[in-house]
Formats: sequence, structure tokens, C-alpha cells
Amino acid sequence: MSAPALILLAQGTTDSRVEQVYHTLRHELQSQRPTISIHLAFADSCPPTGPQVIGALANRGVDEVVLVPLDLSRVCGPAEKMVSVLSAVRDHRPEVKSVMARPIGPALELLNLLDMRLRNVLSTVHATELDGLVLLTPSWGDTRGAGLIARRARQWATHHKLPVLVAHGDGSGPDVAAAIASLRHIGRRNIAVGSLFISPTEAYRQQADLALANGALAVSAPLGPDPRIGDLAMARYSFAAMELLDDQFAPQMAESVVETAARQVL
Repeated sequence: MSAPALILLAQGTTDSRVEQVYHTLRHELQSQRPTISIHLAFADSCPPTGPQVIGALANRGVDEVVLVPLDLSRVCGPAEKMVSVLSAVRDHRPEVKSVMARPIGPALELLNLLDMRLRNVLSTVHATELDGLVLLTPSWGDTRGAGLIARRARQWATHHKLPVLVAHGDGSGPDVAAAIASLRHIGRRNIAVGSLFISPTEAYRQQADLALANGALAVSAPLGPDPRIGDLAMARYSFAAMELLDDQFAPQMAESVVETAARQVL
């Protein structure tokens, strides 16, 4: 019994730099998991759309798919645009069993990756001293996601023994200018911004420019197509794939899914 196809679901974009990040992520994940059919789709009307990808898969005989939202701000459920993709997919190809995994969310291991990106840019600008940090996220996310983002900020602060404030790139909360101003209000002057964006979206670039205009020493690059993001996507896929199991195949597929998840942890 073949495993369900995995579709990485990203926010729609017309920016080739953003597209390239997600295409690279898919390609590298596919090379690491050759036994799973892995694809990429975008929300909104940006090609390839969910219905386009699943239509092509259905024409090749694929009858089960799992969509994994590449969203680092949400945990419990996908954003409305992502949900609409699943609805469109089910309307377009009702014969294909399709489920939506939980979003990736602000996983703890992403802080290590963020630190790497921030150290790189601080080295480039020859910054030797910091006394404040801003954690820049794409959005406030859902309730669980917002709670985890706040926890990650506290953990990051504890690790570096520096105050950390959270900024949001979509206007759902304080932006980087407000966060930097708040840090300056308590006497902090050497401030850097760490980004939890996967790709250099317009919102990321706007916030990065705003941070530098407001005196930030540096803004880290997006996390990019790092293997750790692929591992998190696989974990979400493995869990959601269980929903597709028929009772008669549950034991053998469950074993396969657990083995897949175990391999990614090792």
C-alpha cells in the first residue's frame, strides 16, 4: 500500500524569490524521502494551485493526499485561505481522499536556526554587542500559535539573557518599529531582529526595512529551505496521514507512518 502524496501548501505569491525557496524545500525533501510523492501548491490563485496539483496527481492514479500548511504562526488549524484550498480540492476531485495537516507552528528547534541566521548577519555588519532582541513573526496566528510564540520569545530571552519583544509582520500586533521603540524606552540601544519568516515575502522585506530605518543593527534573513523545516512538515504529514487509513489497513500503515516519523528524528 503506497503512502499518501504530500503537498506542501504555501501562501500564494508572484515573487520568484519566494517561489524559489518553496520549490527548493520541496526538492530537497523529495530527495530525502524518495518513497513519498511530494509536491508544492500555493494558496490563492497562484500556480500551481491545490486543485491543479491534485488534478494532475489524480490523473496519475493517486487517490490519497495530505496537505501540510507551511505556516510558522499557527498550530491548531490552518488560516482561512488554506482551508479554502482544501474545500476547492475536494470539490474539484471528490474521488481523491484529502486531509489537511496541522500547520508547522513556531517549533522550538526553529530558534536554533534563527540564531544561525542572526549570527551570520551580525558578523556581516561587525556588530559585537547586543542588549535587546525582537522576534519577528509573520502574524499573530491562532490562539495556540500566539501562546507558543510568546513562549519562544521567553525561551530566546532566557538563552541570550536579553529582553525579547515580539513583532508581527501583518499588522495583527505591534510591528518592529513599535517593538524597537519599547526596547529603547527601557534603555536598550543595540537591538537586532530575528525573523521567523520562511521566505523573503513582501511583509518580511517591509518589516526588515522598517527595522533598519528605526535603528536596528541587523535583521536576520528568512529561515529558507532548511531541512529542519522539511522534518517538521514530515511530522505533520505522518500524523495527518493516519486519518486516511481504512480500518483494515490501519495496523500496517500505522507502522509505516511511525517508522517514517522515527527516521526523521534520528
